[in-house]
This record gives sequence, structure tokens and C-alpha cells, in this order.
Amino acid sequence: MRTSPSMCFALYLRDCAGLGVIGQPAVSPVKPSVHCTDPRQAVHAVGGMTALRVEWEAWWYELVAGRGNGHRVPTPPEFPELQAMPALQQLTHAHYGTALTWTEEYDAAHRERERSRMARGARLDVGELVRERELELGRAARNFTLDIVELPLSETRAWFVEPDMLLVSEDLHDDETAFRSYVQPVVEFIA
Repeated sequence: MRTSPSMCFALYLRDCAGLGVIGQPAVSPVKPSVHCTDPRQAVHAVGGMTALRVEWEAWWYELVAGRGNGHRVPTPPEFPELQAMPALQQLTHAHYGTALTWTEEYDAAHRERERSRMARGARLDVGELVRERELELGRAARNFTLDIVELPLSETRAWFVEPDMLLVSEDLHDDETAFRSYVQPVVEFIA
């Protein structure tokens, strides 16, 4: 269970630009919501809003496929990671400071939330779900990994990304019954 600063950064830019719920998986807006700006002027010369939408969706696909790319966010001042995405590069240039600050604040709050969960023993034991599944199957579970990425999303739910990743809203993790209702079917599927 972890978070992904690069995914948080991307979601901040998506919501800041008012792109709506796009990408695969199409996760809900971030929480707390961010101030939406009109990016049309910033991206006009490099393909406009259509290009920005397509480029953001391609970037999100890369982030999801790459498991959030660790802790890396685009590197200033030229953002070479976005070189093939000029509209997204322009948006990032215009909002880098606020996006980075928002992402770092969420990351710090996430670490504190994790410490608090661990201190009060409020962490779902996925191993327990695996043991339950093994009893149901009458055999040992297949070897697998389940990458659970917690994000600051406004909708309390999870999104399964095959073959072995689950994107979850931070509030879902705090509701053990609901969290279990999303994780258990995934464990049953992949174990």
C-alpha cells in the first residue's frame, strides 16, 4: 500500500485544467478540489484543448502502466518527460509550483495518515484475505503481487487495473468494510 506522487501531480493538472474525469481508469476528481483555471491560452499554440486532453490521457496511461513511476514528477525547467506532449508541457510549466506544492502536501499528509493507521491498528491485512481464499480453494494461493495505490480522490471507491493494481481513494481505506469489499474480489481473482 503506497501513494504515487506522479499520479497525484497528474491528477492535480487534470482537475486544474478542467479536463473532467478522463483517462483509463477514469478516476474521480481529487480531494480537496483544486482551483480550476482556463488553460486555453497557454495551450492554444500547441494544439489547444483537444491536444491537451489527448496528451493527458496518454500520460495517465503511461503512469498507470508504469505503476505511478515511483516518486518522480516532471523535472523543471523544461520537463523532458513531457517532450512529446507540448500542450501538457505548457500546462505543467504554467502550474508546476502549485501542482508540486499540492502533491508534496498530500504526500506528507499521507505519511502521517499511515502512521496514525498503524498506531491504532487500522490497517487491513491483505494476507488475511489470502488465507481465507486458500481455505475456500483448499490449496495454496498462486504467487502474486497486488499493488495498492492510495490517491486523494473525492469518490470513496477503488479501480482495479489488470493484472495486479488497485487504485483506491484515501477515504476507502478508512472504511474497513468497504475497503474489504473492493479488495476481497480482487484477491479472489488473482490468488
